[in-house]
Amino acid sequence: MAFDEYLVERIRQRLPKRKIAGKKMMGGWLFMVNDKMCIGVDKDKKSGKDRMMLRVGKEAYEKLLKKKGAREMDFTGRSMKGFLFVYPEGFDADKDLDFWVKQALTFNEEIKEK
Repeated sequence: MAFDEYLVERIRQRLPKRKIAGKKMMGGWLFMVNDKMCIGVDKDKKSGKDRMMLRVGKEAYEKLLKKKGAREMDFTGRSMKGFLFVYPEGFDADKDLDFWVKQALTFNEEIKEK
């Protein structure tokens, strides 16, 4: 399995019931909220660890990068400002997963209004 279906379900339970679409993408799972990329789940090919990809925006990026489990998102070898990878040590506890989902949804609401 290319991604953790249990993690996908944990995230799905925290998302609003409307304006959500989920689909397999690039070996992982991606949640679109309000027709915008919001949260993804895949497996790090180097470490084999499950991870989340979150779209948090450039404003919150630097502050959130300092949180437990957060890493720069660098699919192409270059950091993508506004997007983070979060590894299990940052989302295993429900309260931590709640925090990260809230961050992604907050940014999603900000860009929905633009």
